[in-house]
Amino acid sequence: MIILTGGAGFIGSCFLRKLNSEGIKDIIVVDHLGNEDKWKNLTGKELSIYYHKRDFRNLLKENLLNPADIQYIVHMGACSATTERDSDFIMDNNFSYSVELAEFAIQNEIPFMYASSAATYGDGKDGYSDNEFDLIKPLNPYGLSKHLFDKWIINNKHYNQVIGLKYFNVFGPNEYHKKSMASMVFKAFEQINNNGTINLFKSNSSEFTDGGQMRDFVYVKDVINIMWEFFSKGKNFKGIYNLGTSIPHTWNELAEAVFSAMGKPININYIDMPAELNKQYQNYTKAEMTKLEKAGIKYKFANFNDSINDYVKNYLMQNNKIL
Repeated sequence: MIILTGGAGFIGSCFLRKLNSEGIKDIIVVDHLGNEDKWKNLTGKELSIYYHKRDFRNLLKENLLNPADIQYIVHMGACSATTERDSDFIMDNNFSYSVELAEFAIQNEIPFMYASSAATYGDGKDGYSDNEFDLIKPLNPYGLSKHLFDKWIINNKHYNQVIGLKYFNVFGPNEYHKKSMASMVFKAFEQINNNGTINLFKSNSSEFTDGGQMRDFVYVKDVINIMWEFFSKGKNFKGIYNLGTSIPHTWNELAEAVFSAMGKPININYIDMPAELNKQYQNYTKAEMTKLEKAGIKYKFANFNDSINDYVKNYLMQNNKIL
């Protein structure tokens, strides 16, 4: 049996689809569906049982899970809102919950893969090397919660027992429920549909032009393929790895690619950056991927424009088709 937390979320549900496609259906899915449309991500997929996150944590605390029945734990469950200001909630949900589950996995020698984030790198002034943990200075509670769990893994010398993945700017199908935390590809599509234009933030730095800020965007289909490599060959990999393309693109390039995929003329409007984002905004991200390559995964990422074209034409323009 596989435990997949966050299994109804964006990346988690895409990985659930991948597990099913590989013939794996004995899966415990853990999540919190709430009042959103996240439940749709479970349609057309196979699983053994669904647990609300609260009930699952109680099972953990009361030792009601039989370790002998569990072959692997994939921990994708977290609050991913970088603007969330309830720090106590973030720390409990992203840090304490992760520690509880990791301790259970490590004590019972169950393979454990978890989601970290490029948000741990803060403004990126100290680089994006997944080997330079001590230099990281997150800019928000979300980034801090992910960083502290990475540090917990490292300080307790568990990095040779688990796999951690620092996701950069992931976009693709099944993110439709994420609202303000959805990718700019999704937001751009919605804005063009509604207004025929895209709003991008003006630059808050002399180093970048308006819309010239750069991010390492990575398509969820590529993410899932790499996750499967780790999952299916887990005994060969341990440690914390970046998961990006190492090829950053500007917001302007992203906008132009969405307009092109939709067959619409380019119309970009630059707006002031909200004050709450100004001091925690990442103007540039670029994953250093040498550690992944040294581990033996030499993955060829899909072309940036081709990925956006696939997402827009085959999912967004198909009434937000689920992967």
